[in-house]
Amino acid sequence: MFAKKPRLAFNLRLRLLTSYMVLILVTLGVIALALFVLIGDRAPPPQPTYERLAALTQGLNYIDVITDIASDPNRRFLQEQVYDLLDVFAGTRKVRTLHILLAPDGTTVLHDSARQFEAGESIALRRDSYRSQQLAKVLSRGSQQFFGAFHDPGGGEWLYGGLVFGQQRFFAERAGHNDLWLLAEPRPTVSLQETLAVFGSALAPPLIQAGIAGFAFAIILAALISRNFARPLQRVAEAAIAVARGDYSAQAPVSGPPEARSLAESFNRMTAEVQASNTAQRDFLSNVSHDLKTPLTSIQGYAQAIVDGAAADNTAAARIIYEEAGRLNRMVVELTDLERLEAGKLSMSRDRIDIAQLAEGVVQSLAVVAERRGIRLTSRTAPTPAVIGDGDRLAQVMMNLISNALKYTPAGGAARITVERAGAGALVSISDSGIGIPRAELSRVFERFYQVDKARGPQRGTGLGLAIAREIVEAHGGRITVESRGRGKGAEFRVWLPAG
Repeated sequence: MFAKKPRLAFNLRLRLLTSYMVLILVTLGVIALALFVLIGDRAPPPQPTYERLAALTQGLNYIDVITDIASDPNRRFLQEQVYDLLDVFAGTRKVRTLHILLAPDGTTVLHDSARQFEAGESIALRRDSYRSQQLAKVLSRGSQQFFGAFHDPGGGEWLYGGLVFGQQRFFAERAGHNDLWLLAEPRPTVSLQETLAVFGSALAPPLIQAGIAGFAFAIILAALISRNFARPLQRVAEAAIAVARGDYSAQAPVSGPPEARSLAESFNRMTAEVQASNTAQRDFLSNVSHDLKTPLTSIQGYAQAIVDGAAADNTAAARIIYEEAGRLNRMVVELTDLERLEAGKLSMSRDRIDIAQLAEGVVQSLAVVAERRGIRLTSRTAPTPAVIGDGDRLAQVMMNLISNALKYTPAGGAARITVERAGAGALVSISDSGIGIPRAELSRVFERFYQVDKARGPQRGTGLGLAIAREIVEAHGGRITVESRGRGKGAEFRVWLPAG
């Protein structure tokens, strides 16, 4: 078993590390794929297009030197010549030319080389803050640069670069109006294949290097995490192996992440309960072997004497056999009752019970026993709320507690039972001036088969009475506690039962 332990720990760490590695690789692959897809779907930046249009826009300077046509009688003819030149320019330069009127009441298309906009149709221009230093060097004084985008009626998006000249020619007679001359190109789109072709050689090396560095760091971190997570589990496994070999005192260190700490705490509670159960079982075997041996020896001896005719008084011998058999029968009944109580299979009646009256009846039935042993038994009762429960079982609890008080109180001592109201219920207290209970053993007196003094001789019981009493009280929704200041200082049992 010890040869397998390191291998199991190694396998656990290897599995955790492998799972982390697979997760990291899948994550890196998804990131890389998403990066290329997003780059492919993302439109390239507009700045290169703006610069290309700015270089072509310099060719529009010829408009600025055309003779003023505002008062010329051939104005319309000259205007058509300008538009023809714009169309030729658009055809030779593979661009789109537009003449736009910027007016206070809106933006109107006067000419479109692509014929998508009709003359007089409005257009929505989205302006960008971009400025071209190349174009700024050749502009005449007062001229302005325009860059941005617009959508034509067909739904296509276009990037434009344009000018407003310092001297107005076409509409100089209309104050507040400006002529905007535009060159436009469709907004470029890039496919995934083009992205890989253009950026693959530039992006792939740094991405691979960054991925390798991140993967190496993640592996180191995953190794540390898997080790820290596996170590507490390994310690729990070692403790489990020790318990399997019979060492019930083995404890798993409570360390590591919260889940591992919870597992270790649960394991330690389990081993503590197993150890307590084994201790109770050993106590039971010790008690039962003693308690069975004594009556069986008496039964066998007196029965043999009757058979051999050696008994001086057959009636007395038969009575002893009968009493010892009854003692054995009571032990069996107690064991059966306890098992049924713990399993919740023991049926109980539900009647209204006057606890004070019930306690007085039990005291009266044991008064003769107390007098025979020279013990002063007293009671003090007060009105209490009625309790719903099984009167016979509650009487059994009081009978057991008072009998223990009488059994373990020497002659000349005293035992007292008190019944009073306590909160929303009744409190029954049984105190004595007997041998007491050591403080270290107070928490165990209600365990099945547990004996405080394992050498009481004829006073020994089965160790089941208090366990049965606790089960009965808890079945009624109550609680039972015990207090003692130590050896020779007596003990006090308290039973609280809720009102019905």
